[in-house]
Amino acid sequence: MRDKTSSNDLARETSPYLLQHANNPVDWHAWNDEALALARTRDNPILLSIGYSACHWCHVMAHESFEDPDTAALMNSSFVNIKVDREERPDLDRVYQLAHQILAQRGGGWPLTVFLTPDDLMPFFAGTYFPLEPRYGMPSFKDVLTRVNIFYRDHQEQLRQQNISLQQMFQRMQDENTRSVETLDPAQLEIAQHAIAQSFDAQFGGFGHAPKFPHAPALEFLLQQASDSAGDTDSRTCALNILTTTLTCMAKGGIHDQLGGGFSRYSVDAEWTIPHFEKMLYDNGPLLALYAQAFRHTGDTIYEQVAKGVAGWVMDEMQSPAGGYYASLDADSEGHEGKYYVWDREDIHSLLTPQEYAICAPHYGLDAAPNFEGRWHLCVRRSLTDVALDAGLTYSQTAALLESARAKLLAVRAQRVRPALDDKVLTAWNGLMIGGMASAGRLLDREDWIGSAERAAQFMHTRLWRKQHLLASWRAEHADLPAYLDDYAFLLDGLLQLLLARWNIEWFTWAQALADTLLVRFEDPIHGGFWFTANDQPIPLYRPKTFGDESMPAGNAVAAQALLRLGHVCAEPRYIHAAERALKAALPSATRYPDGHLSTFTALRDALHAPTMIILRGSKAKLRQWQTVLNDKPDAHRILLAIPNDTTGLIGLLAQCAPQGDICAYVCRGTSCSMPVTTLTDLTKVLSS
Repeated sequence: MRDKTSSNDLARETSPYLLQHANNPVDWHAWNDEALALARTRDNPILLSIGYSACHWCHVMAHESFEDPDTAALMNSSFVNIKVDREERPDLDRVYQLAHQILAQRGGGWPLTVFLTPDDLMPFFAGTYFPLEPRYGMPSFKDVLTRVNIFYRDHQEQLRQQNISLQQMFQRMQDENTRSVETLDPAQLEIAQHAIAQSFDAQFGGFGHAPKFPHAPALEFLLQQASDSAGDTDSRTCALNILTTTLTCMAKGGIHDQLGGGFSRYSVDAEWTIPHFEKMLYDNGPLLALYAQAFRHTGDTIYEQVAKGVAGWVMDEMQSPAGGYYASLDADSEGHEGKYYVWDREDIHSLLTPQEYAICAPHYGLDAAPNFEGRWHLCVRRSLTDVALDAGLTYSQTAALLESARAKLLAVRAQRVRPALDDKVLTAWNGLMIGGMASAGRLLDREDWIGSAERAAQFMHTRLWRKQHLLASWRAEHADLPAYLDDYAFLLDGLLQLLLARWNIEWFTWAQALADTLLVRFEDPIHGGFWFTANDQPIPLYRPKTFGDESMPAGNAVAAQALLRLGHVCAEPRYIHAAERALKAALPSATRYPDGHLSTFTALRDALHAPTMIILRGSKAKLRQWQTVLNDKPDAHRILLAIPNDTTGLIGLLAQCAPQGDICAYVCRGTSCSMPVTTLTDLTKVLSS
């Protein structure tokens, strides 16, 4: 038995999640050839445990079982124990989550606990969290370990037959991805919107019942539907209602950090009041862009304020000094979920002036019953307009009192023990945040947000782009894991958003290189679509090619949308045709389960409606002036690029759009462009025609 001060093999890793388990009495290994060979040599089953740093129930199982000497002794004597950070190895997580779904006949989650036969890495028993002692209707983890070991030793033939059946199921699922549709049909967009409307919660916003997730792909699809000036009026109105109801309820709810900005991963209740308090980078990038776009579409300042809060939180807390964005903040602090965020009413009362408290109490619900374990988690319960009316103050006076109160509360909160930061820099998640910061910066005219996105992109290029290949993760000056589909797709899309915000020929050249590598290493050239892993990456069980949205938008859909946009900008049919093939491959499953494939339908919109491109050439001052005017009412079918006069190295249509004096614009549709337009008035006429 290892003594409490010694470490296992995880001490050599850089993942914060793996390092959390480096001093467990469990003889943990990372997933590598040595650990897999050890299991085969010993003929011991593999106990595979997958989780991530910000996962609350991962921490619970670690404290209960992995730190328990008796449980560790059982694990060490009968199994080869392997820990995986699902954020570093989404390929393994994707495969074994699906295996869990098949074996357990229910959805998975984290921590994921899977037992594998050592020779072929096939799972034969799977679960998620198991308690130390029997409760919640579940057996104790020690009982599970004992029974699994006995089954492995005494039922080899039954195991072999089960593994054959499971492998056949994987093969059938892989075969299902070989079907595709003949044409892209616009009627499928209405199918998707109908599915969203069916699950919409008209009272509290969002979709379905508790727990509630933001579902950014659904919101983005609705925004595109609502912004389509050529679409059906009733459809646009319906889409806008679902979108704004959801965004407003989320903005007022506890899932949104009312003091520090940013969104938690999900709400445990239907009203968005109490979140699961972990904050993930991948949620906040798309939501930042959505709130900025919603502000431009509706003019509602609540959306602008939310966007400012998210961007401020990202730059203050989630961006490394070197530029990359960190992965997540934990749900727990001092061993308790949400402790960092909740308040005693008396503490708030003592911190604020009577005038400030008189505003905060009704606004944040402090005059009502506590909402979280006898304490208050701040949510907006009454609008500032109503609070101002009751207080006999103007709106601006009320807003000023609220802002001074927020600053005081935030300063006190900052002195508490903070939730743990997972300071990995993940390529895919950075791609989402680069896109969010660049898009919001462009729409809200925030040069500092665009600069933040540029620093992150430079970090990616310097540390995670090697020999025309991406790497998936960086921490502590270490990066060696090969990138996945999501890394290429999300980063490509983020770079395109950055080009829309601020032209840079280096980003344009890199975007083309990413797209070319994506096609060579990930595309299924026979059936269309993109594999999750590259063609030279080993993967157990099967090579996934999935089209559905999960916690993030589908990599296939984002790849298709980004390739379409880049294809039109470059006038490169290879990109456009690959995107269309991917959509044709995705639509059979998307049509069957539309509300699980909404990023596919967003990409389908782009494929059905070739964009109008506006190419501005001019001085930087004039370019920014025209951009500000044109971005005031963004159009889903419009690509606006502002390219300085001194730019060289342009290709395709861009090369045809030569500078003409201080400022000019070209309107390009398909493969042809207008004559240069030199006034905004004339440009408006050309666009309206």
